[in-house]
Parts: sequence; structure tokens; C-alpha cells
Amino acid sequence: MNDYCPQLSTRLLLLLLSLYASCTPAETLVFSCTRVERDYQESYELQVSTPVLNSGNQKGKVYLDGRDLDRSGGDGNQIIKNVVIGKDRVAYLSDTNFEAEVFDGISYPPANVIAVVMIDRRSGKLRRVETISGGILALSLGEGTRSYEEQCTPINRF
Repeated sequence: MNDYCPQLSTRLLLLLLSLYASCTPAETLVFSCTRVERDYQESYELQVSTPVLNSGNQKGKVYLDGRDLDRSGGDGNQIIKNVVIGKDRVAYLSDTNFEAEVFDGISYPPANVIAVVMIDRRSGKLRRVETISGGILALSLGEGTRSYEEQCTPINRF
């Protein structure tokens, strides 16, 4: 599901996510998630971990099919800013920046995508709210805030 949501402010979402955060013991949850868009369906594993208290690691981690979502490369970087695992919800905030690029002879400016991902632990519904600004993404997907929904099932590994 893909809805345009101009009334949602990224700053408001960031504030709500930070207010939702609390000092809790480290916890790791693993989900099997399915994304469906038109005739396309994709399944993936999502692992979300809160920080280990008193370990020096001050932020949580998120892995998609085993790949750490904190990544940096020649074309940009992505940082997981906050991870919260609560009784009813799991949430994380990512900030992704893409360098300026040239594609098919056309120059595109740098891009930024801020995303808040929330999973309702009871229903398994994952909701991703992202704000795209600049770059080839804004041209192809549109600039602004959008919301997507997926379905997840917890995997009991830990």
C-alpha cells in the first residue's frame, strides 16, 4: 500500500520516536516480512536489536537478510539513528544520503531519505513512513512523505 501523506512531518515523527524511547534491557527480535506491490512479492528477514546497556554501543542495530543497515559506500551512506523495542511496537529511524550522480548522461543532485519503520507486535503490520528529498529518487518516486505497509511474522530465535 502506498499513500501520499503530506500532513505527516518528518520532524514530528522523529520527536515521537525519541519520546517513545526508554532505557530497557537489550533485546533482539527477528521477523519474516513480506512486501507486496502490484504483481511483485518479496519476502525478507528483518532483525532489530536494541543497544546493549553499558557496552559502549549507544544505538541499536537493524539487519535486513543479514546485512547491517548501517552502511557507507561510494554512492552514499545509511545510518540507523534510533531503535526502540516496546511491549506493543518495534520502531527504528534511518537516515540515508545519496551522493550526486550522473545516469544516462543526466546529472542528479544529492538525495536524502529519512524513514521511520514501526511494527505492531500484535498484528505484525509494518508501516514505513519515508520522506524523500532530491536526487533521482525524487524525480522517479516524487518528493515528499509517503507511507507503505507490509506484513511481518515474528521468528522465535532468541
